Amino acid sequence: MSPLPDGCDLICVLGPTASGKTRYAVALARELGGEIISGDSRQVYRGMDIGTGKDLEEYGEVPYHLIDIADAGTRYNIYQYQRDFEQAYRSIVERGRVPILCGGSGLYLEAATCGYNLPDVPPDPALRAELEKQPTEELIARYEALRTPHNTTDYDTRQRLIRALEIAIWEETHPVRKTGFLPKNTRYIGISVSREERNTRIDRRLKERLDAGLVEEVRGLLDSGLTPEDLIYYGLEYKYVTLYLTGVLAYEEMVSRLQTAIHQFAKRQMTWFRGMERKGIKIEWITPFSQP
Repeated sequence: MSPLPDGCDLICVLGPTASGKTRYAVALARELGGEIISGDSRQVYRGMDIGTGKDLEEYGEVPYHLIDIADAGTRYNIYQYQRDFEQAYRSIVERGRVPILCGGSGLYLEAATCGYNLPDVPPDPALRAELEKQPTEELIARYEALRTPHNTTDYDTRQRLIRALEIAIWEETHPVRKTGFLPKNTRYIGISVSREERNTRIDRRLKERLDAGLVEEVRGLLDSGLTPEDLIYYGLEYKYVTLYLTGVLAYEEMVSRLQTAIHQFAKRQMTWFRGMERKGIKIEWITPFSQP
């Protein structure tokens, strides 16, 4: 099968964390004359390098987009991502290059490839602070009173639930401008590893990141003026290392709980990808590090 079949607009390389998708996407870009667009919700932030696994040395001469485009401490959202993806995509196509979307943030990948109409709703810090105080069950009930959810992934985390409710409340009283990008005819390539192998890689990679200075990276972000709440918002490495640095967790407990959290995150990623398939999206699953 040709890497870009007739009528195909875009290649999307997806997979759970630590599956090797970046390495595969870079090899594919070198073969096809492609450029990579990141589909990772945290790699957009400057200064958050080790914890998000940017691994920029892997790209070499291959151009990449949507990495280091927002300041750490800000709340970059899916609406902004869809807009920025479209700009990067059009730039690559206009220069006669092959666009390759690569990442593991399923919502971002779908927003980029499926042409979702997303609302341009500004953040409301006061409302968020109010919502944060309410139990999850009350938030879900309030959201479902305003909206009929497509599925439970509309609120599979408190962070996503609060944002969804924030949007629904805003739309009750404000006209909302929405994006109108067309869906892409996408070839989806999924990087598949067994659960055991994936967890082994996650644990090994976490040790490597700690050895490479993950704690020092988070300490530097705190020293730069970011609050613990700012970093906890980003989850996983930034949440647990911040809890360690603020004395909430001992080092060994931090590592253990972080390992478990990343294992669970990878499982949720795979659940999302299977959900994409149930919606009719065809994903070609391959063994990692095979030749593209």
